[in-house]
Amino acid sequence: MASFLSTILLPIAVAAVALVLLLGLLNMMRGGSPNRSQNLMRWRVVLQFVAIVITMLAVWAMGR
Repeated sequence: MASFLSTILLPIAVAAVALVLLLGLLNMMRGGSPNRSQNLMRWRVVLQFVAIVITMLAVWAMGR
């Protein structure tokens, strides 16, 4: 369980956060819609929360 979380799910979650962050930066640099920037920021916060939860679950599972 811990290895699945730390080797598969965690990198996917971190990559998703990075992708949304880059999309937000590109949107801001192009002068895109502020509404889209707001939505991307919200998604980034949610994905960061998911990544932290997965990290904590992996740490907890390794300690068992």
